[in-house]
Parts: sequence; C-alpha cells; structure tokens
Amino acid sequence: MALVRILVDGFSLLHAWPALAPGSPRHSSIAREELIHRLTQYHDIIGTPITIVFDGARSSRGPEEPTSTAGVEILYSRVGQTADQIIERAAARLAAYGEVLVVSNDGAEQQTVVSLGGTNSTCEAFIQLVDSALADLEREVRAHNQKERTRFRTH
Repeated sequence: MALVRILVDGFSLLHAWPALAPGSPRHSSIAREELIHRLTQYHDIIGTPITIVFDGARSSRGPEEPTSTAGVEILYSRVGQTADQIIERAAARLAAYGEVLVVSNDGAEQQTVVSLGGTNSTCEAFIQLVDSALADLEREVRAHNQKERTRFRTH
C-alpha cells in the first residue's frame, strides 16, 4: 500500500530536534515556523502530504505564522483536546486509503496507530530521514549548477 499521508506530532518533533531554531523555546512561534518550513521542503522532495498537529492550548500563535497549503496542513488542537487524539482519529480515517506514517515519540500513540493499521517513526529517525533528503537535494542542486556553469563557460 502506498503512503498517503505523514501525520506529525509537532511538539514531540520540536523537542527531539534541538538543532531546529537553536536558542528558541520549543513552544515558540519561531521554532514552529522553522519546523513548518523544514517539513515543507521535505514535502517538496517526496510529494507525500504532511499534517503537522500542535497542542493548541499550549501554544500562542503569532499573526505571521504560516498557514496550511495543499501539501502541508497545520492543525492546532482545541482546549480539552490533544494533538494525539487528532492524529489517532486521522490515522483511523485515512487507513482505508493507504498507509499512514505517524511521527511521535509517544509510545502509547505509536501503539494505537499500529493497531489502526498505520506505521510509526520515532522523531529521531524521522529527523535523520528529513536531514538526509534535504542534504541529497542540496548536493544535486550544487552538482547541477556546477554542470551548468561549466557548460556555459565552454560555449
């Protein structure tokens, strides 16, 4: 079955990724914006839609924060609701359409997702995947640019 969506526990991933927005609190709008930016780049490489879910009750959203796009959806839970609940409900609904990958370090959430037919990834493994894909893209772009510079110098 094909991967139809990646569901990300936003704050779980932020806490596991200290290199992202260093010096900024993990719940800050700066850290969230950097996470959204990095996952948007990753989406552009892989093409699989990504949903990032934040616990809304714990976050103060800035007026300039990025909004959802067709490829990267950004959700905030309501008061009395957790990101985990949204992720689990989405995983259950999307299972009929294909494989869903959930990114979280919450063991209970991982077990629930697997019982619903999804797969899971620890935040650390996902960070390595994203960093590797972005590094590969950067190398490809650099090689392409070098090739083009060389081609235009010889003409």
